[in-house]
Amino acid sequence: MENEIEFKHVNKSFYSLKGETNVLKDINFIVKKGEIVAIIGPSGCGKSTILNLISGLTIPDDGKVITNKKVGYMFQKDNLFDWKNVYKNITLGMEIKKLKVDEKRIDELLTKYGLIDFKYHYPKELSGGMRQRVALLRTLVLDPDILLLDEPFSSLDYQTKITVQDDIYKIIKETKKTTILVTHDITEAIAIADTVIVLSKRPSSIKKIYQIDLELNEEKTPLKARNSIKFKDYFNLIYKELDIHE
Repeated sequence: MENEIEFKHVNKSFYSLKGETNVLKDINFIVKKGEIVAIIGPSGCGKSTILNLISGLTIPDDGKVITNKKVGYMFQKDNLFDWKNVYKNITLGMEIKKLKVDEKRIDELLTKYGLIDFKYHYPKELSGGMRQRVALLRTLVLDPDILLLDEPFSSLDYQTKITVQDDIYKIIKETKKTTILVTHDITEAIAIADTVIVLSKRPSSIKKIYQIDLELNEEKTPLKARNSIKFKDYFNLIYKELDIHE
């Protein structure tokens, strides 16, 4: 299977008036085409920096980040414009890039993901989960090869979060997008990802990479994943690796 992202001995530091902050130290990993990878680690360990390196928003001090693919970035907040309706929010990126907007295709996506009745509604009229779906579709209409998700569920209440995780997981799988998810939530990482990368405290190195195999007898969804007998085992392994109490 084709490699879509590769980190080779990547180091990254940031500089301010207070001095140098070493963030990433000798980071090495590979992401295969169509794979969902979750990155988890202590606060401030550089998870979002890894996304910024993949997207090209920042560059490594040493080492290489290899990806020649088009990247779509979905941030923690949905960043929808309150004065634009759902349709205008979804097509905003296309308008900025001066791409032709195919309204029929947009309508098909809105229909497929349960938003067609809200095409001309404004963000304040939507639930938190619906706003996240709109934000994802705004990213997907640009047809990226790689999706970067920076804690996209953290602002949702628990019940909504579970539902939206299922919705977005389904969209990712249907569109076959290679996806990197940054999260603080161990259960979220296990439920969604094929692979979980655990980072140490800053300066961060990779402590462990887990290939998640929940041995489900049915098609995986984040909700069904939580029912796996192996789910608790993975949780305990990752929890111990995180050094939460150190």
